[in-house]
Amino acid sequence: MEYQIKIPSCIYGGENCIQNVQQILKTEQVKNVLVFTDKGICATGLLDILTNILDSMPITYAVMDDLVAEPSYQDVERVIQEAEQFQGDFIIALGGGSVMDAAKLCSVLKGAAYTVKDLLQNSDIATKQIKSLMIPTTCGTGSEATCNAIVAIPQEQSKKGIVNQNMIPDYVILDAQMIRNLPKSIVAATGVDALAHAVECFTSKKATPFSDTYALASAKLIFHNIKQAYKNPEDMNAKNNMLLGAFYGGVAITGSGTTAVHALSYPLGGKYHIAHGVSNAILFAHIMKLNQDACAERLAEMSDVVFPENANQSIQKKAENIIEEIAEIVRVTEIPTDLSTFGVKMEDLDFLVDAGSKQQRLLVNNKKELSLDDIRNIYLKVLK
Repeated sequence: MEYQIKIPSCIYGGENCIQNVQQILKTEQVKNVLVFTDKGICATGLLDILTNILDSMPITYAVMDDLVAEPSYQDVERVIQEAEQFQGDFIIALGGGSVMDAAKLCSVLKGAAYTVKDLLQNSDIATKQIKSLMIPTTCGTGSEATCNAIVAIPQEQSKKGIVNQNMIPDYVILDAQMIRNLPKSIVAATGVDALAHAVECFTSKKATPFSDTYALASAKLIFHNIKQAYKNPEDMNAKNNMLLGAFYGGVAITGSGTTAVHALSYPLGGKYHIAHGVSNAILFAHIMKLNQDACAERLAEMSDVVFPENANQSIQKKAENIIEEIAEIVRVTEIPTDLSTFGVKMEDLDFLVDAGSKQQRLLVNNKKELSLDDIRNIYLKVLK
């Protein structure tokens, strides 16, 4: 089997590494920057850290902050049309997954003849128009590493991924001060999302030795740091490890691909606007339990790296331990696991089964082929 992986060209990590923005812009001879962020980030003061650096340089910049969480493709189109009004020759995204996904789409759309809607029909036509730098402000989406951008499709009440390697960012800055004051609920949701990337990519049919390396590194960091990062917001070592784990998980996605957890979470975000990480957390342990007989050996292999003290246990026991630890993390981080909390009713079941089963881009990666009854039973477990 031949395999490959593509990652951002230059990645900075460590405390205060955001200061490298200045050198990056000098190296790229940038004159006009397009800054993608959102109003929530602006309110925290994080944007000021970036704009103070930009203000010290002989450049101009425009801030695009009018992006909603879990945006539709029309929301992204609107922000990109706004960006077209500026002479940007470099993109900086400061935010979570939605912000970074919009910025990555802009990197292949600015000045191009095609639209976001065109890319939803055929993502292969995208070519890089402008270089980008991603600065994540959550510890989970991994968008800073991937060639994916996820948008909601309102008419289908679901989500879809646009995938093209030209959207891989050129630069990434992983500075833990960007998540120092991240609300606990977002540490939880984005952290579990990142863990899902690691576990799903490692158990995916498309897993390769490249993606395995990153998936295992991600899993080890997240399993051992997410509870501490959640319980003790001042633990910057745990926060830094979560940021690294999320990035490694993103790289794993690019080399492999997520599976049924992400596939079945898309309708939950698309129709009910449940946060992406929360959607994954609700389904995660249930789907891995269903998958266990098809990927026990892979889960055991992950256990050997993450929990070497359990090396003498049986394959089945190691696999069970991984799944139990996932459920325990969701419990400790207080993520709701009942869809009724979000207004989802039993009469929505048929819609969920139909919409979830259509996510074939990801379902084909799942080690176990899921029948419609399997999908129905998974949703039933979280509809109470």
